[in-house]
Amino acid sequence: MSTPLDPSSIDTERLTLRRPRLEDFEEALAMWGDPEVTRYITGKAATREEMWSRLLRYVGHWELMGYGFWVVREKSTGRFAGEVGLADFRRDIELSFDGAKEMGWVLSSAFHGKGFATEAITAALKWVEGRFGPERVVCIIDPANEPSRKVALKVGFRECARGSYKGSPTVMYERLPSGK
Repeated sequence: MSTPLDPSSIDTERLTLRRPRLEDFEEALAMWGDPEVTRYITGKAATREEMWSRLLRYVGHWELMGYGFWVVREKSTGRFAGEVGLADFRRDIELSFDGAKEMGWVLSSAFHGKGFATEAITAALKWVEGRFGPERVVCIIDPANEPSRKVALKVGFRECARGSYKGSPTVMYERLPSGK
């Protein structure tokens, strides 16, 4: 059983979140190749090279920053459900993150609409608060991605700015520590 501060895994009622491993590569590549998944994120399927860089970036975050993205697996089946986590991508973006950790999530299309994103994000936010204390967390979402916008609001994010990223409109949300 994991502890709340153990970055190697987090268990929820239906999910296990754990650090990415080499053996996750093919399943992650399949997810990032699904047009339904990438529609509001990159707009195109990831190549093997791009997915390899993503995997290395995820592992590097854990090594250098002490936080990162987890692979999300359904407990009952062991199926790859997606990825959720926190990062410092050092984005070249007009919106200011002001040093806040950036939360992100992506689920395989078979897991859309079942509450898995909310469950995984809630667990990740609880972990980050236990590990680093209460702090501001941000996320950016394509304004047309209504399902992700609803999830963000459900877990306590609020819209705070609008701008663009890589030439596409984006909305920034923030989740402030309790009482702020």
